[in-house]
Amino acid sequence: MKKFALLIVFITLYNCNNDDDNSTPTLNLTPNIEVYNEGLIDNSLVLAIENAGNTSYLIDKTGVRIYEWNFDTRLGNDLELLPDGKLLGMFKVNAPEINFGGAGGTVKILNSDSSVDWQYTYATNDYIAHHDVEILPNGNVLFIAWERISSSTAQQNGINVDSDIFPEALIEIDPTTNQIVWEWHSFDHIVQDFDLNALNYGNINDNPTRIDINYNSSIEGGDLMHGNGIDYDEAKDVIYFSINFYSEIWVIDHSTTTAEASSSLGGNYNNGGDLIYRFGNPETYDNIGNRLFYNNHFPNLIEKDVPGKDNMLVFVNKDNNIEQSAVYELSLPATFNLEANTDNEPNIVWQFTDEDMYSRIISGAVRLPNGNTLICEGDYGFWEITSNGDIAWKYNSQGVSLWRCYNYENSAISSLNL
Repeated sequence: MKKFALLIVFITLYNCNNDDDNSTPTLNLTPNIEVYNEGLIDNSLVLAIENAGNTSYLIDKTGVRIYEWNFDTRLGNDLELLPDGKLLGMFKVNAPEINFGGAGGTVKILNSDSSVDWQYTYATNDYIAHHDVEILPNGNVLFIAWERISSSTAQQNGINVDSDIFPEALIEIDPTTNQIVWEWHSFDHIVQDFDLNALNYGNINDNPTRIDINYNSSIEGGDLMHGNGIDYDEAKDVIYFSINFYSEIWVIDHSTTTAEASSSLGGNYNNGGDLIYRFGNPETYDNIGNRLFYNNHFPNLIEKDVPGKDNMLVFVNKDNNIEQSAVYELSLPATFNLEANTDNEPNIVWQFTDEDMYSRIISGAVRLPNGNTLICEGDYGFWEITSNGDIAWKYNSQGVSLWRCYNYENSAISSLNL
């Protein structure tokens, strides 16, 4: 059972004169607020995304819901507020054929009143969109998908399974035409050392840019990888892809054509769709270096003009493989190098953990304008942590499971007319 620290609420009282008969005004906090240090918090808004829920809402730091959306279908996990006040989200289809945790099926752009502005369904017996979705600078929509590979095809490729598997894919849609304009399939970039006579046989250590497809082949159900988060780096034209069951993040060249993305040649990095970098768990390719992640979520590149710009925040569900979570800020290499028998892991710039912070699944973290870090502990609520590791704010969701959190300044959401 989660341990709760002594409840401490910091409330600033306004000064008043001794001869003032009016009562001293106080800051009214909702019961959700367990810590409020007015001198340390970043006074911005938090988008609370209920995990697989039918609602999401903006809250201020007093815990008040200042805007709320209600949906006619459940979330398939991610939801983001766009600059024009619309929402981009992953939503669940009814009775999906592929139904692992985080399954969605339909990507939607919603108006501020929750009505549908655009939607695209990617769900059949052979594939389904899931977890995360991003809008790219060109206006296209990028999302994650599981795709079915039959057991016979898997076995021909040296995979130690006797049932269908569901490796990851990335799909990019042009919403003006509803056409797929780019795609990447992890199954095109595998290596295996299980069956000498099967396809893709090779030494795992000698192939750091390829994916050991048997790393998790013993997992029941065929969800071998369980991608759960993406982020796009416009400057480098790459995609960061969080792979939970491999406990690492893959970096994929987005500058390729779809044909190049299925090969090992082409693109800005001349590596095709093979991994151009990976980090978090060198054990996945029999490499040296310290393992950082044990199940990870939300590869969040710090892009705004805030402390830590160009670094990355990652939520690690099991820090050092114990029931305690952590957030790492990592300094990624300026040039992506991925070599065998070389420590390819990034440097840790900042980290936070606490014995009371643990979520086995979901969760994430974002950097705030004042340098604080806003953390979503999915099974609890939100933490706001200073760069010194002080707790500035805590919000208890009171039993509501939360997928992620995003931060918005008041000026950034003027279109909602709050």
